[in-house]
Amino acid sequence: MLNYTKLSLLLSSVCLMGTSLSAKEKGKTPNLLFIMADQWRGNAIGYLNIEPVKTPNLDKLASAGVHFTDAVSCYPVSSPARAMLMTGLYPVSNKVTGNCNSDNTPHGVELETDVRCWSDVLKEKGYATGYLGKWHLDAPVAPYVNTSNNKGKVAWNEWCPSNRRHGFDLWTAYGTYDDHLKPMYWDTHSSRDSFYYVSEWGPTFEANRAIEYIKNEDGRFRNPEKPFALVVSMNPPHTGYELVPEKYKAVYQHVNVDSLAIPESLLAGDKKFVEFYKANVLNYYACMTGVDDQIGRILESLKEEGMFDNTIVVFTSDHGDAMGMHETIGKNTMYEESMRIPMIISWPDKLKPRKDENLMIGFSDLGPTLLSMMGFEKDIPEGTQTYNLASGVLSADNELEVVQPYYFIVSSDLSSGRRGLRNKRYTFAIRAEKGVCKEYFLFDRQTDPWQLNNVASKNPELVKKLTSQLKAHLQRTNDPFANYIN
Repeated sequence: MLNYTKLSLLLSSVCLMGTSLSAKEKGKTPNLLFIMADQWRGNAIGYLNIEPVKTPNLDKLASAGVHFTDAVSCYPVSSPARAMLMTGLYPVSNKVTGNCNSDNTPHGVELETDVRCWSDVLKEKGYATGYLGKWHLDAPVAPYVNTSNNKGKVAWNEWCPSNRRHGFDLWTAYGTYDDHLKPMYWDTHSSRDSFYYVSEWGPTFEANRAIEYIKNEDGRFRNPEKPFALVVSMNPPHTGYELVPEKYKAVYQHVNVDSLAIPESLLAGDKKFVEFYKANVLNYYACMTGVDDQIGRILESLKEEGMFDNTIVVFTSDHGDAMGMHETIGKNTMYEESMRIPMIISWPDKLKPRKDENLMIGFSDLGPTLLSMMGFEKDIPEGTQTYNLASGVLSADNELEVVQPYYFIVSSDLSSGRRGLRNKRYTFAIRAEKGVCKEYFLFDRQTDPWQLNNVASKNPELVKKLTSQLKAHLQRTNDPFANYIN
């Protein structure tokens, strides 16, 4: 077992931790099918019996793979989470310190062209690569693309040209766009102005494209002699919860929302947040059931082609959703509803099924971890800051005690915002404004699972210890916020 204190202090320098599988020694190079939703919180998986959501296909995938119940998003916001996933770098280092939108464009907030991503590595290693769905890593620039979410005060959506796609060959994607029932896309060879709309629910359309890619009739979508890496990035259950086919809403039509076990943290909030929860939670679940349905179709095609056993299948989300809890609509907080995410990794040829309640794996760790699992540990990009947790994924016997960072950054002022740590028991964060520490947060999730009581003032020695640990991490990752905490 790793020394907890030592690992905590080496928070950002563990890219070589874990053992890789040599493709030559262990068999044929695996395919990768990476499926992610947006804004799906960690407890909302049917078989956990915590929330009354129906996810039969994910339940089945969990029974065939490893389900991590303590997976987290270190910066529970779309663009920063996705940039950490792609680069293995924390936000100040990868430059995506907030969402990619026109407010942040002047601050250079977008995925850099010359950064080396895990997809670049797989492309160089001979993989056929594809990306379907939401990307959200390009800065909108004027004149803005003529879509509805670029016509308000803030522009959100932008085209990703081929030189910014980091090794992905096939491309049917968009920046960000929340009309789930009539989504828009750019294809591989589309110009900036030649996007198109689809009169079909986004996850259904993307599942159709994924199935075509997997079946690959007449070699139309990829070289069949190569292993493939396909990302399917579905937007629901992101806000726009009501924009879901009626057949999925019907699953919950007889559920009395007033009878749901509303979490204590929600009841402590303002009434308007309670009403928001009640008005949206069933549609939120309907979106999840719909996404689950489409995932089932994709996985079935993989099995029909005889590829399931030697394909690493990942299901996860970029962050959770507070859904009104803690007086927050959306995400962007250090609370469990935002930070905790679902994560299932299946690879029947190499992984024994289990429910893993110990490894705190991050969305940001998946790049180096997957490269190592696929036999490319030596090719993990130099300077990677996030965890390579391959040994903890491959075997439950490798007990890795991990401390994850937490971020909320003000892109226009890196001396403001929040930074923190999450370990197995505590969630800790510091809020600063223009270089002045304003507030300390400390939640003991063991005695206070809903994080209702900030106990920082009652635990000065623990706060001091965690502050020192946080500062060391920020210094190693060149985050100027380190200069403003003591």
